Amino acid sequence: MTSTPLPIARDLLPAVEAACREAGQLALDLFRPGAQTAAKTWSKAGGAPVTEADIGVDTFLNVRLSALLPDAAWLSEETADDTIRLSRRFVWVVDPIDGTRAFMAGSPDWAVCVALLDAGKPILGVVHAPAGATTYTATSGGGAMSNGRPIRTTDLTSLTGARIAGPKPMLDALARQESFTAADKIPSLALRLTRIADGTIDAGLVSPDARDWDLAAADLVLSEAGGQVTTADSEPLRYNREMPVHGMLMASGNSLAAPLALALSRLRESQPQRS
Repeated sequence: MTSTPLPIARDLLPAVEAACREAGQLALDLFRPGAQTAAKTWSKAGGAPVTEADIGVDTFLNVRLSALLPDAAWLSEETADDTIRLSRRFVWVVDPIDGTRAFMAGSPDWAVCVALLDAGKPILGVVHAPAGATTYTATSGGGAMSNGRPIRTTDLTSLTGARIAGPKPMLDALARQESFTAADKIPSLALRLTRIADGTIDAGLVSPDARDWDLAAADLVLSEAGGQVTTADSEPLRYNREMPVHGMLMASGNSLAAPLALALSRLRESQPQRS
Protein backbone atom coordinates (compact mmCIF):
# COMPACT_ATOMS: atom_id res chain seq x y z
CA MET A 1 0.00 0.00 0.00
CA THR A 2 1.49 3.34 -1.01
CA SER A 3 1.58 6.39 1.20
CA THR A 4 -0.16 9.65 0.42
CA PRO A 5 2.00 11.71 -1.96
CA LEU A 6 3.75 14.65 -0.36
CA PRO A 7 1.58 17.74 -0.85
CA ILE A 8 4.46 19.76 -2.25
CA ALA A 9 5.14 17.17 -4.95
CA ARG A 10 1.48 16.70 -5.79
CA ASP A 11 0.87 20.44 -5.91
CA LEU A 12 3.94 21.23 -8.01
CA LEU A 13 3.60 18.44 -10.55
CA PRO A 14 1.22 20.17 -13.02
CA ALA A 15 3.43 23.26 -13.23
CA VAL A 16 6.62 21.19 -13.54
CA GLU A 17 5.09 19.06 -16.28
CA ALA A 18 3.98 22.18 -18.13
CA ALA A 19 7.48 23.66 -17.84
CA CYS A 20 9.01 20.46 -19.22
CA ARG A 21 6.63 20.48 -22.17
CA GLU A 22 7.50 24.10 -22.97
CA ALA A 23 11.19 23.35 -22.60
CA GLY A 24 10.80 20.35 -24.88
CA GLN A 25 9.25 22.53 -27.54
CA LEU A 26 12.27 24.84 -27.41
CA ALA A 27 14.50 21.86 -28.18
CA LEU A 28 12.07 20.40 -30.70
CA ASP A 29 12.32 23.58 -32.78
CA LEU A 30 15.98 22.71 -33.38
CA PHE A 31 15.47 18.95 -33.78
CA ARG A 32 15.59 17.38 -37.25
CA PRO A 33 14.13 13.83 -37.38
CA GLY A 34 16.60 11.53 -39.12
CA ALA A 35 19.05 14.37 -39.76
CA GLN A 36 21.61 16.49 -37.98
CA THR A 37 20.23 19.10 -35.62
CA ALA A 38 19.88 22.73 -36.66
CA ALA A 39 21.35 23.75 -33.30
CA LYS A 40 24.86 25.05 -32.85
CA THR A 41 27.06 22.38 -31.25
CA TRP A 42 30.39 22.24 -29.46
CA SER A 43 32.33 20.06 -27.03
CA LYS A 44 32.55 20.52 -23.29
CA ALA A 45 35.66 19.83 -21.24
CA GLY A 46 36.21 16.10 -21.50
CA GLY A 47 34.76 15.92 -24.99
CA ALA A 48 31.05 15.48 -24.27
CA PRO A 49 28.86 17.24 -26.84
CA VAL A 50 26.53 20.11 -26.00
CA THR A 51 24.17 22.16 -28.14
CA GLU A 52 22.51 25.53 -27.91
CA ALA A 53 19.30 23.60 -27.25
CA ASP A 54 20.79 22.08 -24.05
CA ILE A 55 21.75 25.52 -22.82
CA GLY A 56 18.46 27.13 -23.81
CA VAL A 57 16.38 24.46 -22.08
CA ASP A 58 18.58 24.62 -18.98
CA THR A 59 18.21 28.39 -18.70
CA PHE A 60 14.45 28.21 -19.25
CA LEU A 61 13.95 25.53 -16.61
CA ASN A 62 16.19 27.30 -14.11
CA VAL A 63 13.97 30.38 -14.27
CA ARG A 64 10.67 28.47 -14.21
CA LEU A 65 11.52 25.93 -11.52
CA SER A 66 13.28 28.41 -9.25
CA ALA A 67 10.13 30.54 -9.29
CA LEU A 68 8.03 27.53 -8.27
CA LEU A 69 10.17 26.70 -5.24
CA PRO A 70 12.64 29.52 -4.49
CA ASP A 71 14.23 27.73 -1.52
CA ALA A 72 15.29 24.73 -3.59
CA ALA A 73 18.90 24.37 -4.71
CA TRP A 74 19.88 23.45 -8.27
CA LEU A 75 21.86 20.60 -9.83
CA SER A 76 22.03 20.37 -13.61
CA GLU A 77 24.29 18.89 -16.24
CA GLU A 78 24.68 22.26 -17.94
CA THR A 79 25.13 24.52 -14.89
CA ALA A 80 28.27 24.96 -12.77
CA ASP A 81 27.78 23.03 -9.54
CA ASP A 82 27.03 25.06 -6.41
CA THR A 83 27.76 23.05 -3.26
CA ILE A 84 25.10 24.99 -1.37
CA ARG A 85 22.84 22.18 -2.58
CA LEU A 86 24.46 19.87 -0.02
CA SER A 87 22.90 21.85 2.82
CA ARG A 88 19.43 22.30 1.30
CA ARG A 89 16.41 20.11 1.94
CA PHE A 90 14.98 20.55 -1.56
CA VAL A 91 17.04 20.28 -4.76
CA TRP A 92 15.95 20.46 -8.38
CA VAL A 93 17.88 17.92 -10.46
CA VAL A 94 17.75 18.66 -14.19
CA ASP A 95 19.02 17.15 -17.41
CA PRO A 96 17.89 19.60 -20.11
CA ILE A 97 18.44 17.02 -22.86
CA ASP A 98 19.20 13.47 -21.78
CA GLY A 99 20.55 11.86 -24.93
CA THR A 100 22.25 14.85 -26.54
CA ARG A 101 23.98 12.68 -29.13
CA ALA A 102 20.64 11.18 -30.16
CA PHE A 103 19.15 14.67 -30.40
CA MET A 104 22.06 15.82 -32.56
CA ALA A 105 21.74 12.81 -34.89
CA GLY A 106 17.98 13.03 -35.39
CA SER A 107 17.01 10.05 -33.20
CA PRO A 108 13.78 10.57 -31.20
CA ASP A 109 15.24 8.94 -28.08
CA TRP A 110 16.03 12.02 -26.01
CA ALA A 111 14.21 13.58 -23.09
CA VAL A 112 13.89 16.58 -20.79
CA CYS A 113 14.29 15.35 -17.22
CA VAL A 114 13.36 17.09 -13.97
CA ALA A 115 13.32 15.67 -10.44
CA LEU A 116 12.75 17.30 -7.08
CA LEU A 117 14.71 15.83 -4.19
CA ASP A 118 13.63 16.03 -0.56
CA ALA A 119 16.53 15.22 1.75
CA GLY A 120 18.23 13.35 -1.09
CA LYS A 121 15.22 11.31 -2.22
CA PRO A 122 13.21 11.97 -5.39
CA ILE A 123 9.62 13.01 -4.58
CA LEU A 124 8.65 14.32 -8.03
CA GLY A 125 9.83 13.24 -11.45
CA VAL A 126 9.07 14.21 -15.03
CA VAL A 127 10.68 12.61 -18.10
CA HIS A 128 9.35 14.31 -21.21
CA ALA A 129 10.25 12.89 -24.64
CA PRO A 130 9.11 15.58 -27.11
CA ALA A 131 10.00 13.72 -30.31
CA GLY A 132 8.14 10.66 -29.08
CA ALA A 133 5.17 12.67 -27.74
CA THR A 134 5.45 10.85 -24.40
CA THR A 135 5.57 12.32 -20.90
CA TYR A 136 6.27 10.17 -17.86
CA THR A 137 5.37 11.59 -14.44
CA ALA A 138 5.52 10.41 -10.86
CA THR A 139 5.19 11.65 -7.30
CA SER A 140 6.31 9.76 -4.23
CA GLY A 141 3.47 7.46 -3.24
CA GLY A 142 1.30 8.76 -6.08
CA GLY A 143 2.04 6.19 -8.77
CA ALA A 144 3.57 6.60 -12.22
CA MET A 145 1.90 7.79 -15.40
CA SER A 146 2.63 7.93 -19.12
CA ASN A 147 0.61 10.64 -20.86
CA GLY A 148 -1.74 10.61 -17.89
CA ARG A 149 -2.34 6.85 -17.81
CA PRO A 150 -1.07 4.56 -15.03
CA ILE A 151 1.86 2.34 -15.95
CA ARG A 152 3.39 -0.81 -14.42
CA THR A 153 6.45 -2.91 -15.03
CA THR A 154 6.18 -6.46 -16.28
CA ASP A 155 5.99 -9.23 -13.70
CA LEU A 156 8.66 -11.58 -15.07
CA THR A 157 10.51 -13.64 -12.51
CA SER A 158 13.19 -15.12 -14.80
CA LEU A 159 15.73 -13.66 -17.19
CA THR A 160 14.83 -16.31 -19.76
CA GLY A 161 13.06 -14.44 -22.51
CA ALA A 162 13.43 -11.08 -20.77
CA ARG A 163 14.02 -8.01 -22.93
CA ILE A 164 17.09 -6.23 -21.57
CA ALA A 165 18.60 -2.96 -22.75
CA GLY A 166 22.05 -1.59 -22.00
CA PRO A 167 25.59 -1.08 -23.27
CA LYS A 168 26.54 -3.79 -25.77
CA PRO A 169 29.68 -4.96 -23.88
CA MET A 170 27.62 -5.54 -20.74
CA LEU A 171 24.87 -7.35 -22.63
CA ASP A 172 27.40 -9.50 -24.50
CA ALA A 173 29.07 -10.51 -21.24
CA LEU A 174 25.72 -11.35 -19.63
CA ALA A 175 24.64 -13.35 -22.71
CA ARG A 176 27.55 -15.74 -22.20
CA GLN A 177 25.78 -17.17 -19.15
CA GLU A 178 22.11 -16.15 -19.44
CA SER A 179 19.40 -16.52 -22.08
CA PHE A 180 17.55 -13.27 -22.79
CA THR A 181 16.62 -10.92 -25.64
CA ALA A 182 18.82 -7.88 -26.16
CA ALA A 183 16.55 -4.88 -26.71
CA ASP A 184 17.33 -2.18 -29.23
CA LYS A 185 19.70 0.53 -28.06
CA ILE A 186 18.04 3.34 -26.09
CA PRO A 187 20.43 6.33 -26.14
CA SER A 188 18.69 8.19 -23.30
CA LEU A 189 19.34 6.57 -19.94
CA ALA A 190 16.18 8.13 -18.52
CA LEU A 191 14.10 6.60 -21.32
CA ARG A 192 15.77 3.25 -20.75
CA LEU A 193 14.41 3.30 -17.20
CA THR A 194 10.96 4.63 -18.08
CA ARG A 195 10.53 1.96 -20.75
CA ILE A 196 11.06 -0.59 -18.01
CA ALA A 197 8.43 1.30 -16.03
CA ASP A 198 5.83 1.06 -18.81
CA GLY A 199 6.62 -2.56 -19.67
CA THR A 200 8.16 -1.91 -23.09
CA ILE A 201 11.26 -3.76 -21.86
CA ASP A 202 11.87 -5.84 -18.75
CA ALA A 203 15.27 -4.75 -17.48
CA GLY A 204 18.23 -2.50 -18.14
CA LEU A 205 21.92 -2.25 -17.36
CA VAL A 206 23.82 0.98 -16.79
CA SER A 207 27.57 1.35 -17.12
CA PRO A 208 29.53 3.32 -14.50
CA ASP A 209 29.63 7.13 -14.54
CA ALA A 210 25.91 7.98 -14.74
CA ARG A 211 25.03 11.20 -12.91
CA ASP A 212 22.15 12.25 -10.68
CA TRP A 213 20.54 14.20 -13.52
CA ASP A 214 20.49 11.10 -15.75
CA LEU A 215 18.68 9.05 -13.14
CA ALA A 216 16.66 10.84 -10.46
CA ALA A 217 13.44 11.58 -12.37
CA ALA A 218 13.30 8.19 -14.10
CA ASP A 219 14.25 6.39 -10.87
CA LEU A 220 11.08 7.71 -9.23
CA VAL A 221 8.93 6.84 -12.25
CA LEU A 222 10.29 3.29 -12.21
CA SER A 223 9.88 2.92 -8.46
CA GLU A 224 6.28 4.13 -8.57
CA ALA A 225 5.57 1.72 -11.44
CA GLY A 226 6.65 -1.30 -9.42
CA GLY A 227 10.33 -1.46 -10.26
CA GLN A 228 13.73 -0.40 -9.00
CA VAL A 229 17.14 0.82 -10.06
CA THR A 230 19.97 -0.16 -7.73
CA THR A 231 23.70 -0.50 -7.49
CA ALA A 232 25.31 -3.76 -8.56
CA ASP A 233 25.08 -4.77 -4.88
CA SER A 234 21.31 -4.17 -4.83
CA GLU A 235 21.59 -0.97 -2.80
CA PRO A 236 19.26 1.96 -3.49
CA LEU A 237 20.77 5.00 -5.14
CA ARG A 238 21.86 7.97 -3.06
CA TYR A 239 21.38 11.42 -4.52
CA ASN A 240 22.79 14.88 -3.86
CA ARG A 241 26.17 13.68 -2.64
CA GLU A 242 29.28 15.80 -3.05
CA MET A 243 30.10 13.83 -6.21
CA PRO A 244 26.80 12.99 -7.92
CA VAL A 245 28.31 10.05 -9.83
CA HIS A 246 27.20 6.41 -9.78
CA GLY A 247 28.83 3.06 -10.50
CA MET A 248 27.37 0.15 -12.45
CA LEU A 249 23.60 -0.06 -12.01
CA MET A 250 20.78 -2.46 -12.81
CA ALA A 251 17.08 -1.80 -13.24
CA SER A 252 13.99 -3.99 -13.58
CA GLY A 253 10.55 -4.74 -12.23
CA ASN A 254 10.67 -5.80 -8.59
CA SER A 255 9.96 -9.45 -9.40
CA LEU A 256 12.97 -9.64 -11.72
CA ALA A 257 15.39 -7.77 -9.45
CA ALA A 258 16.73 -10.80 -7.54
CA PRO A 259 17.39 -12.97 -10.64
CA LEU A 260 19.09 -10.02 -12.35
CA ALA A 261 21.25 -9.32 -9.31
CA LEU A 262 22.25 -13.00 -9.08
CA ALA A 263 23.20 -13.08 -12.76
CA LEU A 264 25.34 -9.95 -12.44
CA SER A 265 26.98 -11.31 -9.31
CA ARG A 266 27.95 -14.50 -11.14
CA LEU A 267 29.19 -12.43 -14.04
CA ARG A 268 31.46 -10.35 -11.84
CA GLU A 269 32.80 -13.46 -10.11
CA SER A 270 33.64 -15.04 -13.48
CA GLN A 271 35.62 -12.05 -14.67
CA PRO A 272 39.39 -12.06 -14.03
CA GLN A 273 40.43 -9.84 -11.14
CA ARG A 274 42.92 -7.07 -11.83
CA SER A 275 45.89 -6.82 -9.52
